[in-house]
Order: sequence, then structure tokens, then C-alpha cells
Amino acid sequence: MKKYFLFICFVVFALVACNESPEKISTSLVKNPKTAGGTLSEKMPVITFEVSEHDFGKLIQGEQVSCIFKFKNTGDAPLLINNVAKSCGCTVTKFSKDPIAPNAEGTIEVTFNSSGLKGNQNKTITVISNTHPSKTYLKIKAQVTTPDKY
Repeated sequence: MKKYFLFICFVVFALVACNESPEKISTSLVKNPKTAGGTLSEKMPVITFEVSEHDFGKLIQGEQVSCIFKFKNTGDAPLLINNVAKSCGCTVTKFSKDPIAPNAEGTIEVTFNSSGLKGNQNKTITVISNTHPSKTYLKIKAQVTTPDKY
């Protein structure tokens, strides 16, 4: 009898849980502005870089060099950079976490440390933001030589 009662309770609970109205469902999900038709339905920021690749040229092993990637928010909503991921521990980045208004400009500074490296180096920096698509890729490269071969 106890098993029968538990089974009935489970069935009633399942029916009630599946019958929840859309108004009661949590709206804390992230909105995806891309519609099924493939067009954007909301205002979006757009990150536009002046250049997306920087070549440091020839470096002597152990040198640290930096470059600045300049960009502009060419969209119509504030741009937020969530993270700037690096493909290697030899790279350090600096960027503003403040919103960038439409038509405003910003920078991402990239410092490359060639210690312990040699030969052709190609590194990728992934800018993760509230744009569509959410990832933008930057590249740096260098040819690292040992001090005795320079």
C-alpha cells in the first residue's frame, strides 16, 4: 500500500511540474538576439579592429615586446569585453572592463615574452565580448633567435 501511495504522489507531482505556465518559468536565461530567420532582432555592439595581426619581426630570445590593438565599437549598443584569452603563458594582456559606448574607441595591449622560446612564434589572442559572434581573434607573431645566432 505504501508503494502504491508513493507511486500516485510521484505521478501527481510529475503532472503538476509539466503543466507549469510560461509566465512562471524563470526569465533569467540569456537572450540570444539571433532569430531563427538569421537576422538580429536587438541592438548589438560591433567590435572593429584597425588591424587584427601584429608581427614583431626578429627578436633575441628573452626580449619582451608590446603592441596595442586599437578597436572601435561600430555597433549601436555598449560593448563589454568579458575576457581576453591567450594561447600561451608567454603573453600578457591589458584591457578595459568598462563599457565602450557606440562609436567610442578602446585598446587591448599585448606583451610578448620570448624567454625560453625560439624559432617562428604564432600566438592567438581571443577577445570574448557581448558581440555576435562573441569571439574575435587577434594574432601576434615573431621570429625568435638565440643571442649567439643573431
